[in-house]
Amino acid sequence: MKPSISSILFIILMSCSQEADQITAEKRSLTESVYTSVTVQPDSLYQVYSAVAGILDKNLVEEGDVMAKGSPLIQIINNAPKLNTENARLALELARENYDGNAAILLGIEDEIAAATLKYHNDSINFFRQKNLWDQNIGSKVDFDTRKLNYELSSNNLKLLKSRYARTKNELITSVKKAENNYRTSLINTRDFTIESKINGKVYALYKNTGELVSTLEPLAAVGSATDFIVELLVDEVDIVKINLDQKVLITLDAYNSQVFEGKVSKILPKKDERNQTFKIEALFNSPPEVLYPGLSGEANIIIDSKKDVLTIPRSYLIDDTKVKTDEGIVTIKLGLQNLDYAEVISGISETTVIYKPD
Repeated sequence: MKPSISSILFIILMSCSQEADQITAEKRSLTESVYTSVTVQPDSLYQVYSAVAGILDKNLVEEGDVMAKGSPLIQIINNAPKLNTENARLALELARENYDGNAAILLGIEDEIAAATLKYHNDSINFFRQKNLWDQNIGSKVDFDTRKLNYELSSNNLKLLKSRYARTKNELITSVKKAENNYRTSLINTRDFTIESKINGKVYALYKNTGELVSTLEPLAAVGSATDFIVELLVDEVDIVKINLDQKVLITLDAYNSQVFEGKVSKILPKKDERNQTFKIEALFNSPPEVLYPGLSGEANIIIDSKKDVLTIPRSYLIDDTKVKTDEGIVTIKLGLQNLDYAEVISGISETTVIYKPD
């Protein structure tokens, strides 16, 4: 009995299908990389917060302005702090005037000390003169006791004045220092109402307008570098151990279509984001595009390793990631580099080994 045409076609199709599902390993160049999403941000980008609450008086800059470190950005209404600063300044001037000005309190005490010193010297001379006479049995006991008493009173009075001078001087110095501290504190409080830039950079965003309420919990602006940009990459936790500093990064940005930019890994942040189970990696452009804006997105591949002329098989032929089906049965193989499509075979099969695609 002759086979029918349909039977012959079925046999041919089955044969072709079996041949299509069996291959041998081939040598090719292979590059392993880690795919990531990309966001471009200015270097040193930070959110500007106020140290005090109040009402926004005015924004002193506009979005896009470039400013130097220390330049004022935002002014918050600060009438009360200004008055406090003025009062502190007046108190400081008064304290300094009392200490070493024309109306210095110490000058009066110095005059008293000078007069007391003269009286002490005079009483001292009179006392010792009378004492010499008394030692020679000349003069009366009343005169001797009177001169002695005057001498002792003058001595004690001089000591008291000197002690008062030292105490008053210390009090005045302390008053000056306190007034200086109060004035510095008031200046700091006043400066808190004028928010300044912490870096040389550009204003990328202003979040508040004149008259709006300012709190210490809400950002008022975003400031970052005007010239330097970084590439933020989010790497899955299963791939993070493969990433090292200075690895090559191939970057494509949606704003630049299919143009590929090269860069390198510059920083690996060790804290995992628990929300999306990723780690943040930073990279730098080798030659950045001429125009960049914060938030530009794209994708990148971090090159882990690259080899030429290595034995490879399609990853779709792997069983449980490390095994393949051969004429001798299931064989365990050792793999090297892998990308989305192919895996490097280090040992376990050769170029002549026929492997079959799993069912």
